[in-house]
Amino acid sequence: MIWNVCFIVAAALFIASVLISLLRLKAKYKSGSSWTPLYILFGGVIASALTLFVPLYMAAFKDGGCGAFEAVAIAIHNVIRLFIVDVDFDFISSNLPSLNQTLFRCYTILFSVLFVVAPFLTFGFVLSFFKNISEKLRYWVHFNSEVYIFSELNEKSLALATSIYNNDPKNRFLVFTDVFETEEERSYELIESAKELGAVCFKKDIVSLNFSHHSKKSDIKFFVIGADQSENITQALKIVEKMKYRDNTRLYVFSTCVESEMLLANAFSNRDKDIKIKVRRVNEVQSLILRNLYDKGYEAVFESAYDNGTEEKEINAVVIGMGQHGTEMTKALTWFCQMTGYSVNIDSFDKQKDADKRFTALCPELMEFSGKLDIDGEAKYTVNIHSHIDVDSMDFEKEILSLPRTTYAFVALGNDEKNVSTAVKLRCLFERMGYAPVIQAVVYNSDKKEALSGITNFKGQEYKIDFIGDMKTSYSEEVILGSEVEDAALKRHLKWGDEAEFWQYDYNYKSSVASAIHYKMKVKCGVPGIEKLPGDRTEEELWPLRILEHRRWNAYMRSEGYVYSGSVEKSSRNDLAKMHHCLVPFDMLSEQDKAKDDD
Repeated sequence: MIWNVCFIVAAALFIASVLISLLRLKAKYKSGSSWTPLYILFGGVIASALTLFVPLYMAAFKDGGCGAFEAVAIAIHNVIRLFIVDVDFDFISSNLPSLNQTLFRCYTILFSVLFVVAPFLTFGFVLSFFKNISEKLRYWVHFNSEVYIFSELNEKSLALATSIYNNDPKNRFLVFTDVFETEEERSYELIESAKELGAVCFKKDIVSLNFSHHSKKSDIKFFVIGADQSENITQALKIVEKMKYRDNTRLYVFSTCVESEMLLANAFSNRDKDIKIKVRRVNEVQSLILRNLYDKGYEAVFESAYDNGTEEKEINAVVIGMGQHGTEMTKALTWFCQMTGYSVNIDSFDKQKDADKRFTALCPELMEFSGKLDIDGEAKYTVNIHSHIDVDSMDFEKEILSLPRTTYAFVALGNDEKNVSTAVKLRCLFERMGYAPVIQAVVYNSDKKEALSGITNFKGQEYKIDFIGDMKTSYSEEVILGSEVEDAALKRHLKWGDEAEFWQYDYNYKSSVASAIHYKMKVKCGVPGIEKLPGDRTEEELWPLRILEHRRWNAYMRSEGYVYSGSVEKSSRNDLAKMHHCLVPFDMLSEQDKAKDDD
């Protein structure tokens, strides 16, 4: 009876381990987990072999005075020998008792399979071990190189790594962590691409590896760029704790959530002079919108404005989609378009029924004063949120056709295919009305963006759509590590603050970036006196510039959710409540506050 039970259990354990391993290969399992296919199969073979060996040795020792303990111990010993090809199969076949022919064959067949599988598993573990040693040796060979360490191997990290490598392949060394090979096609492609860059791929995650022994004269840059934002924050805080006293160390944390801003700022709130690591939070959504306005905003928004024969040219902007990108663009256009000689009207569309209420909750005073302020020294804009409008419906077409002459359109619906089709549809509608505004659409796939460049219809008519936000551009060294707009913003911030506070607090960072962008637009628009130092400007140049800057600042602060504190006294300011005493027309400011608007 015991022989039947042991065989059934052994066979079940082996078959179950094989099936589970195959299922795990098809599923996405986390790097570093003990439940990997190789480990599962290894455990199944051990359990199965042990179950077969125990009754065999109990039968062999039954006349020698040995008990169950000795049989189990010798069985374990022979399981170990099985993996190093040191078990004699003749001993097994000759020591099986007089079982019936069927059961005898079952035992010998299962033993034969285990005799073949076990050495292969041993070889796999040895290969894996030497591969890990090889990766560590490759890392140590680059002891003095600039090292760029990524928390995951994904499309974003690979795009950034490729850009970094291509700019200086000789002196830069790439490391990917939390990498585990699977048979998934995409995983294979990513790993092969990483190998082409000469990168080292570690299975352990970024906080489990010790990088503190790297040459202290060489730069280490960490990029926490995983899909799980909560994990990104946790990893970033641990890296700060481990590396905070190391020179030449930078940490880039990719996150759009407010939690990351607060936690990272708090990590440096009691900053001591010995902390050396520099931390930057990368908000990919804000980065795209602000970079786009800095690089292309003048041509897209101001140059395309409609001259209706009055003193002010019309900027009539349309934003399609009120997700993260659309919301940021709607907010940004309110302050970006505050310019002498221009008026601005923004119409934003979304499928959600309560899109207008959601946007108003983000920036209540911005919407409260929309279209109502016609005061010198105050921001002037109109924002209309069109809720519950599906871009595939006739309602959408009717709304677009009823708008004032559109001069700029931005499409961000969260899907490349949808963005492209909607941008093409907009071009069709605008052509019917006889004008051709600038249209920008977000396309994440770099290959698609390249293929769509200069697209035409069957008549050879160009759609003239500017596709932005692709992976290759957005995750490049020029954008993440060497941003021109960030350099300009930092220079402006240093006029009144220090560099640490610029990176530490999103309030300082975004405010300075917005100021730098608008300064560039003032120069492009030829605002009188803008290129002079404040002390060199005439009265005719100084006051209009101060008023214009205050208009921009008012719109910007309201777009960030700030409201008037109820008093022009500085003591009424409360940043926790997002209340500010300067959110008033320019003439109501104190002379001291008016002077702060020197651009």
